[in-house]
This record gives sequence, structure tokens and C-alpha cells, in this order.
Amino acid sequence: MAELTYREALNAAMVQEMERDDSVFIMGEEVAEYDGAYKVSRGMLDRFGDRRVVDSPISELGFAGLCVGTAMAGLRPICEFMTFNFSILALDQVINSAAKMLYMTNGQVNVPIVFRGPTGAALQLSAQHSQACETYYVHAPGVKLATPATPADAKGLLAAAIRDDDPVAVMEGELLYNVKGEVPDGEYVIPLGVAELKRSGDDVSIVTHGKMVHVALQAAGKLAREGIEADVLDLRTIRPLDADAVLETVARTNRVVYLEEGWPFAGVGAQIAALIQDEAFDDLDAPVVRVAQADVPMPYAKNLEQLAKPGVDRVVEACKRVLYLVAEA
Repeated sequence: MAELTYREALNAAMVQEMERDDSVFIMGEEVAEYDGAYKVSRGMLDRFGDRRVVDSPISELGFAGLCVGTAMAGLRPICEFMTFNFSILALDQVINSAAKMLYMTNGQVNVPIVFRGPTGAALQLSAQHSQACETYYVHAPGVKLATPATPADAKGLLAAAIRDDDPVAVMEGELLYNVKGEVPDGEYVIPLGVAELKRSGDDVSIVTHGKMVHVALQAAGKLAREGIEADVLDLRTIRPLDADAVLETVARTNRVVYLEEGWPFAGVGAQIAALIQDEAFDDLDAPVVRVAQADVPMPYAKNLEQLAKPGVDRVVEACKRVLYLVAEA
């Protein structure tokens, strides 16, 4: 296995699939001449040419709609948003066109499209550029969502998304692009809807996805130094959701903390808590505790931004709360 950065693994997945299938192409702002805003598409213009690596105008609604149309016509577009914050401008095409077309045509028209790019907060990008956009997408039936946390997952999940006959959003952690890890050589695909246990423990389960997997692992390491062993379950995809994996970790530890980067109100954690309440209530020895971003627009000031983000210490404190080692906050 090669050691690749997260961005290199995404690039490898796109190259793998574009070489395999000549109906796959990528379109987005600066994906061609500039090699991508985050250099994820580096070298692809030279390799595949300007008919398959296409720079778009600065119009998310426009080029997303163009990509949806080409998918309906039989191509397999990768629609790159410079950030998913900008994709809010294109949600009409994502939700009202891509997500609903198969249903509204009685199964006659597939829309095999991938929407990909970075999501969540980086460093002092302020409120309009720091949103974790998962709930915008998973609320609508018809869109699948993958949130890779590691380079290996980035390659495998993106490849699966490109091969899928339905719309799939692949949301990448903006601060993960330089993270390195071992990535399998050659063709590599991770099925959508399969979670992965990133760390095993018997005392408490930290269930999470995307960039927060790394926060969860740091928190688990800190808890281990105090004799508390945590499961860290990475959902990897939110739709389809690996409900069985969630229920298995609940049955094993009987205590759950859900960690996400987005806002708490109607967040992904609310859905997971409802699942556990419905199907694993008798396994719980404590209520599910959710850790999320503060319910405010992301501040610009560095000290306030750090307070708003869900960090290691908040996860550790939440785990101790469900273990009844500290008082309720």
C-alpha cells in the first residue's frame, strides 16, 4: 500500500474511475487549468483533456444543473463545489432535479452524479464559509451522502459514489486534505452504507462521521489514559446509514455519545438518537449525549471559533457524563 494524502487519494479515485469508464468527467470552478482550488484534480487536465476536465463559470446553480442534465443523458459527472457552502446556491438542482428524477419518471431516468468538495469549518473563514452541510443533503430522499475521514476511505468511497446510479454527495473535511495514510493500490471501492469501527472499547461508544472521527480518536486516547475504553464508530456514509453497526456498538457499551461538526438543532445526531431510542432503548444505561457545534453562526475571532467548534475536551466530558463520572452540565 502507498502512503497518500487525503487529496491524493481523492485524485486517485477519480483517475481510477475515469480510466475505467469514459462517460465519467469532472466539472467545477478551477478544476482544470488551476488543478483545483485544493489541488484535488492536479494533473487531470493533462491526462484526460478539456472535454473531460472542465472549468465552469462561477455559477453553482448553472454548472450543477448542466451536470444533472448530462447525467440524465447518460454521462457520469463529478460536480465539484469549491466548498459545499457555495452549493446552497445549487440546492434546487440537487434536491428538486437530481434527487427526485428517478421517482418522478417511475424509474425510467437515473441521475448518476457525484457532488463533491469540502465541508465544515477550517480556520477563521467566518460564518458563510464554515458550515457543515450534511443535513441539507440527507433530509431529502434520493441523495446518498458519504463523509470520508481517512485517505483510504476517501479513495474507496469516492470510487463507489462515481459508480453508483443515484446522486451521491461526497463531503470532504477541509482540514483533512494534507492528512496522510495508507491507501490500497489499484482498484479500490468501499461499498456505501458500511460503517467502520475505528477503535474498539467496552465502556462508551463515540459515534461520528467525517472530520470528527479524528477528534473522536483523540478523545478516546485521552480517556484511555484514565482507564476508560471507548468504541469509535465511523459511519462513513449517513445515507444509506449502517443502522446495524450503530445498534451493535450500543449493545456492546450501553452508553453513546454522538459527535458531529454541524449545528445540534435537527442535526445528524438527532436522527441517530431517534434510531437508538426506537430500536435499542433497553440496551441503554444512560441517555444519548450529543456533542455538536455551538448553535450560532461560526464566529470569525479565533478564540470564539475554538469555543464554537466541538473539541476533544467536550467529547471527553460527554463520555464521562454518560458514565456518571461527572455531573450533568
